[in-house]
Amino acid sequence: MMFLAILCALSICFLIILVRLIAGQTTYDRILAANSIGTIIVLAISIHGFYMGRPEFIDISIVYALINFIGTVAVLKLFDKGTLGDK
Repeated sequence: MMFLAILCALSICFLIILVRLIAGQTTYDRILAANSIGTIIVLAISIHGFYMGRPEFIDISIVYALINFIGTVAVLKLFDKGTLGDK
């Protein structure tokens, strides 16, 4: 029962952030919304792993969180500087 409540809460948060992604006023608002969706996916993977009794899902969610963070930093750098550092 608690698993269903958590999934409902994550779904509602996902829909609110999806609206922000579509109706964001600036590019940075949209990037932040995309990063937040990635965070919700990390939470969903972790909760699913806990519910199924599979602790290796925590490792998968940590890797996904790192990829999400690196991707967000790269996209922000691209929009700020216009390049990712190559000459």
